Parts: sequence; C-alpha cells; structure tokens
Amino acid sequence: MVPANVYPRRKFLATSGAIGLAVIAGCTSSNQSSYNPAKNSYSPPAEELSGDINIAGSSTVFPLMAAMAEEFQKQHSDVTITIQSTGSGGGFKNFFCLGRAHFSNASRPIKDSEVDLCEGNGVTPHGIRLATDALTVVVNKNADWVDSMTVTELKSVWDQNAAKKWSDVNPSWPDEKIDRYGAADTSGTFDYFNEVIIGKDGGTHTTNYQPTEKDHITFAGVEGNKYAIGYFGFSYYYNNPDKIKALKIDGGDGPVSPTLDTAKSGQYKPLSRSLFTYVSVEKLAEKHIAEFAKYCIEQSSNEQLVAEEVGYVPNTKETMDKEMAALNTLIKFTTLK
Repeated sequence: MVPANVYPRRKFLATSGAIGLAVIAGCTSSNQSSYNPAKNSYSPPAEELSGDINIAGSSTVFPLMAAMAEEFQKQHSDVTITIQSTGSGGGFKNFFCLGRAHFSNASRPIKDSEVDLCEGNGVTPHGIRLATDALTVVVNKNADWVDSMTVTELKSVWDQNAAKKWSDVNPSWPDEKIDRYGAADTSGTFDYFNEVIIGKDGGTHTTNYQPTEKDHITFAGVEGNKYAIGYFGFSYYYNNPDKIKALKIDGGDGPVSPTLDTAKSGQYKPLSRSLFTYVSVEKLAEKHIAEFAKYCIEQSSNEQLVAEEVGYVPNTKETMDKEMAALNTLIKFTTLK
C-alpha cells in the first residue's frame, strides 16, 4: 500500500519540493535478476527483497527518482525507500559521503573534493547517468515584454553586479525591480547555471535573490509576481506550462525554446545537462540496493516514464546498456569480495 504522503504522479510533480518522500516499495523478487538488453526488459529476482534504501540529493532529479521508486514498489513491497531533496552538494556533503545515504542524486558530476570526502569515510561513489535536462529560465506568464534572453542578458540579471531593474538589462523593458528566485548554492543546478552563464569570465552568482532547494518555491514566487524571474529543472515547467512562461535562450545561434527535442539534439545551449544518481559501491553487496540500481538504469530509457510523465530526455538504449554493463561489473566485484 502506498503511504498517505505519496502523491499521485501529476500532483506530486507539481508540488515536489516536499523534503522527504517515503515510498514503501513493492512485491516479490529472485536470486538472480535478469536483464535482457535485446528486449530492454528487467525481470525481478525470485527471492523476496527487503531492507531500507536512503536517497538524498538534487531537487531536479527528485521527481525522476520518485517516479522510479513508485514503479519499483509494485514489485518489492518489503523495501522502504526514503528520498530527500537536499540539493546535489547537500546530498554529497551531508548524507552520501558520510555513509548516511545509499544513493545521491546530482544534476552535475561529483566534484573531486566530494570524492575525497567519500573515500575518507569508506564510500566509493559510482555515477549512473539517468537522463538529460533542459535547465529552464522562467518568468511570470504576464511578462509580455520578454520571450527570450541572450546569455549576456541572463548574466546581467544573475551575476554579482546584478541589474536592479528590468530596464537596466534592456532599455525597452519595464522600469521595475527584478525579483529573483533560484537554486541555493548547495544545488547542482546553482553550480551548473553559475558555470555556463556567469562564471566563464570569473564572475560569481548574485546573492541578491531568494535561494531555495525547493523548486516549487521558485515556481510559486515567479507565478505570483509579474516582475519575477527564476530557474530550475525542465520537469517543473513541463508539468505546469500554462502557469508560468519559459524563456527561449539565445546561446549564439538565435533563441531556442527548452523542449525535450532541443535538449536531446543539443540545440538548447548552454543549458542542456546530464542528470545522475551516485550509488555507494560498497552497498551494492546488498541485494535490494543492487536491484534498485539496476532498475533505475533500465527505467532510464523508458520514454513514457522519463519523457512523458516526468519531463526529461531519456537515455538511449546504447547509453542504458553501457550503464548496465558497468554496474553489473561492480556488483560482481562486491559479491566476490
């Protein structure tokens, strides 16, 4: 039975800043699971799985991981999955690298300093690529003066010398104060946005904004203020396209809308990015954790779940097969020790 704090899929995605999602996961299992690359199908092991799985990290990956956990519960009812939206950096620093989480979701690759922290606590991280995101810049739906922005204009809104008014960015825009909402500095979304929009010339992100690890707070702030601007993962816009407006981004070749197709093709630049989860290699010796890792990889190429229901670009079959092969090698290693 799904507990009361698990939302129906659509409602959950619209409100997914919820910090702890407990998913009681699903039903029977086996000694050996079987993955058939030719059929892209996962068969659960025949023996029953049981145990806890703790997941922390990226708010961007949160809805995707929650959707995967929801499906996993249909097969493994004695596995309890807890997911916390802490930001990529917060997930690594406060949970995963301290041995307090089995998985850490991330909207950017793990940093060398985080690898060192993990290894200092006996944790070996293994990255699994789950999907591609189109990081989305949003404004109020009544902001009729702006439909697109260049990277230079975005930088002028978000760097340490941030424009105070819209007219400071473009004289034809309103002489009104810019109200900013964005990711906290513990977030992988913050790191990525800072790197590709602000930091190429040594700039830093403004502190004159409302930082949050909860993307629904950014969403609500932009929806409620005509002169607001914010940014977050594409899924949050994808599931509420009529309530706010996504800006086209001009990365040098003209304005491009954030969509699944433009993220997949690479046209939406520079804000397309890979999404990951990291698993502790040592914990792969535990059957229920290894099986969930396999399940996440198998689901990463599921067009209906990843694209249609959540709003990210799924892995290709080739990428999924490579991820599965690498994971299976690690699982064999841990079971032989």
